[in-house]
Amino acid sequence: MMMEASFDTEESFDDPSCLAPQPPGSISPAKRQIKEVKETKITINCVTFPLPGEGPEQQLLKPNEWSYCDYFWTDKKDPQGTTSVAGFEVLLQKQLKGKQMQKEMAEFIHERIKIEEEYAKNLSKLSLSPLAAQEEGTLGEAWTQLKKSLHDEAEVHLKFSNKLHSEVEKPLLTFRGDNFKKDLKKYDHHIADLRKQLASRYAGVEKARKALADRQKDLEVKTQQLEIKLSNKTEEDIKKARRKSTQAGDDLMRCVDLYNQTQSKWFEEMVTTSMELEKLEVDRIEWIQQHLRQYTTLRHETDMFNQSTVEPVDQLLQNVDPAKDRELWVKDNNTGDVRPVDMDI
Repeated sequence: MMMEASFDTEESFDDPSCLAPQPPGSISPAKRQIKEVKETKITINCVTFPLPGEGPEQQLLKPNEWSYCDYFWTDKKDPQGTTSVAGFEVLLQKQLKGKQMQKEMAEFIHERIKIEEEYAKNLSKLSLSPLAAQEEGTLGEAWTQLKKSLHDEAEVHLKFSNKLHSEVEKPLLTFRGDNFKKDLKKYDHHIADLRKQLASRYAGVEKARKALADRQKDLEVKTQQLEIKLSNKTEEDIKKARRKSTQAGDDLMRCVDLYNQTQSKWFEEMVTTSMELEKLEVDRIEWIQQHLRQYTTLRHETDMFNQSTVEPVDQLLQNVDPAKDRELWVKDNNTGDVRPVDMDI
């Protein structure tokens, strides 16, 4: 499940004017050929992309790496399909999800610690049991050692739980504290502001495009009226309309240039910031990997120490000798070695 970002952004990319390219109106015969030129680009949510198969093939910025900076340029519909989610927002949600997973891993280790502590407590309690305390001989020694080994094993598990806390749980909890979300907000606001600027520039382009179409329309109408003598418009009126049309064309070129500059700035910041987020994700995974490996190391050590607590028991059990036990017991409990004999008549 995709984690929802826990911070708000005012960015919205659902402006209908941004959903598709709107070529300038073209009225005069000299201009009509512009509309006949095959479209090679499309603008979606105020970002301009090449149409599939048009223009030179775009090479990945970091080939063979599946880098963030190559795969999150377009927006996508949210799960409800009502609004668009910027590709950069998806990267931020990944960071927040990673933070949540890290927290849940720490909770898991905490539960493991509680189990170890409870287990150690029960082992220690059992080691003090008086059951079979009266067993004697070599078997009694082995039994006593077995109970003592429980106490030693309890100490091992208690030590294991303490190390889990200091060397695994605590690092997982403290890695990237409260400031991390603030840093993500800065990234979010920075990129969102650039998208807003881009939307504003695009709106300026569309306004200039419409103004040019209106001026061209006005110029053509006046030219036609002059040609068919339906108006007393003079050549000066035509020249004035032509100047306005030329000025509108210049304004459109200026607006397009400003739009392209803004889009270029957004592009550069997207590459830089997404690569920073990529590094943050690598750092997170390597950090968790390091401390989960520490978990397995401690677990192996626990098994090893537990084995050492059992080894004396194994040795004593190997030395259990029923004959020896019988000898010892007899020596301690005999009541005399003189055998009875038959009574004489």
